[in-house]
Amino acid sequence: MTVALASSALRRAPSQLFTTYRQFSSSASREASWGFIGLGAMGYPMAKNLRAKIPEGDTLTVFDVNSASLEQFAQEATPAGVILAKTPREVVENADNIISALPEPRHVKGVFEEVLASSLPNAPGQSSRLFVDCSTIDPSTSREVAKLVKEKAGAKFVDAPMSGGVVGARAGTLTFMVGAEEEDVPKIREILLLMGKKVWHMGPQGTGLSGKLANNYALAINNIAAAEAMNLGIRWGIQGKALADLINSATGRSWPSEINNPVPGVVETAPASREYAGGFGVSLMNKDLRLAITAAQEAGAKLVLAQKAKEVYDETEKVHKGKDFSVVYRWLGGKE
Repeated sequence: MTVALASSALRRAPSQLFTTYRQFSSSASREASWGFIGLGAMGYPMAKNLRAKIPEGDTLTVFDVNSASLEQFAQEATPAGVILAKTPREVVENADNIISALPEPRHVKGVFEEVLASSLPNAPGQSSRLFVDCSTIDPSTSREVAKLVKEKAGAKFVDAPMSGGVVGARAGTLTFMVGAEEEDVPKIREILLLMGKKVWHMGPQGTGLSGKLANNYALAINNIAAAEAMNLGIRWGIQGKALADLINSATGRSWPSEINNPVPGVVETAPASREYAGGFGVSLMNKDLRLAITAAQEAGAKLVLAQKAKEVYDETEKVHKGKDFSVVYRWLGGKE
């Protein structure tokens, strides 16, 4: 799907920019209005890709609590047409399609409670706004916010957590898992493909997050298993690369064993081979595991390995905070 095609369904009649914002566009009109809330490690490159791929005449309004990130974004985003908002509310007032990427459930809930504290003006160019939340939070909080958005703004709030990490966000190759009604998926897909490569519709609102957390629960367990198995084989005298080749051609194969192998030097492109720098931070994995446990309890689903895995990531995070989650291997005392 071309960018032009992806944007065509989202274009609307021109309207005036809010003059109270800092404006980086020489034009006073636009074809569509976009908003982005949260310029963190993932949100910043996502918003850059969005600005680069929407038509030049469209306007993007952004907000982050870090003013330095806002200023940097204004300098780096191309083409021009970036508006820096002082609050999340200003983003929403100035946009038809609003994307959010925030760290925790409390941040998502807090932002939308602030935005909806009073009645919103009409959307700039559409009959109603569309909110696409790419944060990884618990499904119950997402459903609560969706209900609030519907009641207070008459708008739709859909969950679209992503997979692919910072590298995927920068490259525009993210995978999104969407919770939305079937009739809304085509438009949501067009929006998300401006920032990624794959969009999976998991079901109604909230199920995108359920899919993401189920996947990351499996990832958390597989990572520990890969680390333990590699350490076991190496201590038995098997060379790391030989053992990885065996596992990855047999039934023990997993993403942590094949792509993100936790043993330094086994996979040269893996974080383990660069002192566990970059990749998927152990703190983020610990957060997703916590959310998965909470969601499982709400659903009445039994997770027999969850508590032990949580203990492992808690202890690993204390010692190796900021490292890729495969650093579990080093915490285990894995032979290097």
